[in-house]
Amino acid sequence: MSTTNTSPTPLSPSTSQARAPYADAVRAFGARDWQRLNVPGHAAVPGDFPDLAALLGDALQLDLPPLLDGVDLGDASPLDEALRLAADAWGAHRTWFLTNGASQGNRIVTLALASLGTKVAVQRSVHSSVIDGLVLSGLSAVFVQPSIDTELGIAHGVTARSVARALDEHPDVAAVYVVTPSYFGAVADVPEIAATAHAHGVPLIVDEAWGAHFGFHPELPGNALRHGADLVVSSTHKLGGSLTQSAMLHLGSGRFAEQLEPLLDRAFRLTQSTSASSLLLSSLDLARRALVNGTQGIEASLRAADRIRAGVRAEGRYRIVSDGFRRFADIAQADPLRVAVDTLAGGISGHQARWHLMRDHGILVEVATQGAVVAVVGAGSVPDPTRFLEALHALPRTETPAPNEGARPFLLLPEPGPVRMAPRQAFLAPSEVLPADAAVGRVSADTLAAYPPGIPNVLPGEVITADLVDFFRRTVAVPHGHVRGALDPAVSMLRIVAEPTPA
Repeated sequence: MSTTNTSPTPLSPSTSQARAPYADAVRAFGARDWQRLNVPGHAAVPGDFPDLAALLGDALQLDLPPLLDGVDLGDASPLDEALRLAADAWGAHRTWFLTNGASQGNRIVTLALASLGTKVAVQRSVHSSVIDGLVLSGLSAVFVQPSIDTELGIAHGVTARSVARALDEHPDVAAVYVVTPSYFGAVADVPEIAATAHAHGVPLIVDEAWGAHFGFHPELPGNALRHGADLVVSSTHKLGGSLTQSAMLHLGSGRFAEQLEPLLDRAFRLTQSTSASSLLLSSLDLARRALVNGTQGIEASLRAADRIRAGVRAEGRYRIVSDGFRRFADIAQADPLRVAVDTLAGGISGHQARWHLMRDHGILVEVATQGAVVAVVGAGSVPDPTRFLEALHALPRTETPAPNEGARPFLLLPEPGPVRMAPRQAFLAPSEVLPADAAVGRVSADTLAAYPPGIPNVLPGEVITADLVDFFRRTVAVPHGHVRGALDPAVSMLRIVAEPTPA
């Protein structure tokens, strides 16, 4: 279901990039008057499934099964062509379309890396799906710590120097795995990190979930693949314009391509549904075409985001988070389509701000933490800056305004506990459930991540500390606070590795 391309074309629009072959094939197939005696069971008959038809409309006709002549079957199918065009657009040797999000991409990568060795250098603030991949693959992690903004309690990225230190101390590491951009739009120095990894003889994998739009406008950061990364996980639905749960995995053309390609292909077939959604796949094809040919639309998006930031600065109540990025050595650039606002500086927590914006003003933001909210502007989307700014500055003041500088103790992220076991070993070990306080000092069998943003605070194999238990309680005590992987909403019980029974 994918094709290899070894000669990526430039990103400028071309006749071929103006096409959406898979989406066009799905549309043409769905337009025919079929009597469907196959799956999906709704058979694309609106009268038989009126509720579904009322919800989805024409999408019913476009919901196709796999293995159709003229759609995805054959060596030169419309799907193969769509994959080749995507590889060209991102500068990849080969691209896979994913229908279970960038999370699937992270699991594919970790499964493939298990054939290269037993240990990977991993940025500690990776998404929890990378840790899930470590559990599935059996890989051990050497963690590289990101910088922490102690004013806002958020993690940024890693430097090439910190990666080099980890590789020097652990010469048996088989790959480097980093995240850029961060949830708050911090972009790492990928060329330097790639050069460091390659100098140590290992590939660089970048979880670029939040950067699918990178490289498609001169004012946007370049994408990680063109900056030397060997593998890139791209959550295309986030800011790239495809449907939720659709994503891409890109393999670079460097010296590791030949070794990695068959490993990735096997892992892809292991994890991808045999009934991949034609709607999700079509949306990826269309998103690629829109990004490559959408410079003017992205320009409008950039100007809208600029106006929002300018309005926040002009009013003076809040602060723009990216204005403080220059203090961190690991941040090379900022994503201009991300607008992160320090709401505590304006006397309201991020969680309360998000709740009021949604309830009182009909505005949804992407992420809220105790200290900030993050608004994202999709590439090609042009929101009304005035509506957001008026709502933001109408929010009530529910907190004591935070100082402009210095740590806010209640926002500090807790230090991870000591590592006692590999993630897979702890996940599969006999376990027991204890009250959270009684679990302090024991080894976690689960991944626990305050969500959003979904960065793991506890990994399988790490010791649970009292600070972590307190952090989780504070997380769920605020509106919309949630801990992914918790056994109950209050995080009152934790699953820990059972201690051996005395002989």
